[in-house]
Amino acid sequence: MELNGIKPAAGAKHAKRRVGRGIGSGLGKTSGRGHKGQKSRAGGYHKVGFEGGQMPMQRRLPKRGFKSHLLKYNAEVTLEALEKLGLSEVDGLALKQAGLISQMAKVIKVIKTGELTKAIKFTGIGATAAAKVAIEAAGGSLV
Repeated sequence: MELNGIKPAAGAKHAKRRVGRGIGSGLGKTSGRGHKGQKSRAGGYHKVGFEGGQMPMQRRLPKRGFKSHLLKYNAEVTLEALEKLGLSEVDGLALKQAGLISQMAKVIKVIKTGELTKAIKFTGIGATAAAKVAIEAAGGSLV
């Protein structure tokens, strides 16, 4: 194989569409835009969501809900995940290294999903009321 013998695969290269280059091209005169109207003109097209003057859908529907941008700093960990982790002492760093929570998490909370059989000591981690009962019943503690 030589460099001068390399060719692209068949159909890989397409000729650029050359508009306004005569009748024979099939794209002469109006360049495939038809006659008159907003879509035929240079720079003439509507903005996204424009419905021809009719009140657009995004303005007809009521505003609803709110999602805090601070939620990305919150993280939840289940009792089930902690049981599988198998550590006796758990803090935010250990959970991040295990990949159970995101690296951006600042507020960490244990939720009661699953059961806990091992005694685990939690440092700097919150828990729901039900999770707290389950942790203390297994002999663990929240510091």
